Amino acid sequence: MDNTFDQKVIWITGASSGLGKFMACEFAKQNGILALSARRTSELEKVLVEVKKLGGDGMVVPCDILEEQQVENAVMEIIKQYGRLDVAIANAGFGIYGRIEKITAKDWKRQLDGNVTGLAMTAKYAIPHLKISKGRMVLIGSVAAYIPNPNTGAYGASKAAVRSIGQTLQIELRGSGVSCTVIHPGFVDSDIARVDNEGILHPESKDPRPKNLMWPTDKAAKVMVAAIAKRRKSYVFTGHGKFLAFIGQHFPVLARWMIGKLG
Repeated sequence: MDNTFDQKVIWITGASSGLGKFMACEFAKQNGILALSARRTSELEKVLVEVKKLGGDGMVVPCDILEEQQVENAVMEIIKQYGRLDVAIANAGFGIYGRIEKITAKDWKRQLDGNVTGLAMTAKYAIPHLKISKGRMVLIGSVAAYIPNPNTGAYGASKAAVRSIGQTLQIELRGSGVSCTVIHPGFVDSDIARVDNEGILHPESKDPRPKNLMWPTDKAAKVMVAAIAKRRKSYVFTGHGKFLAFIGQHFPVLARWMIGKLG
């Protein structure tokens, strides 16, 4: 078994469900020490129980990434408890959906505050401690950063910003010993498409994404942790995600035509 993260202190935002939860479990299998952040404390406690069952350890650090002071306080709590930080994963995020002509300024602000500013603040407060440990900064993007997609313009714009932030950090952190990995998942089984523009989960809602292209969350978490271990600069997955990202980068006219045909 890989032991890259044995006794490493790993902070994950958005750790109460989905990719954050399953990444925590993967790190736990390597005896990692998890600092779990999100708004839902009760759900974080459940994840911590799973982490300990799998051989890891950790603590719950409630944090709303929309509040800068809470982000700073979360890092301070982790350092107070463990004295170090080895990996920081800016995973918390959500999607605002609707055609650009329909999305309100309030929607845009919430989308960018969460997926861009919250992520940037996570990096801001983690990096000074990662420089001490020669650690890993991880940003969770999306294949949406590479391709246009009707009704997800705000989300795509936010993830394009994540990609740009990652590329900038890779230059700014050069020589510091800190790596910055930006991960761009394709379709992964999660609740993101069942959360409305006000942040309310509707578990009964149908996920509009194609089921045949959806990866199980545990499978996705495994490849993400492997990419973080290797300090990859950019990692795109699933198979369809890699294809769409390639087309979007190198054949943008074809990408627009394809997405238009898919609706």
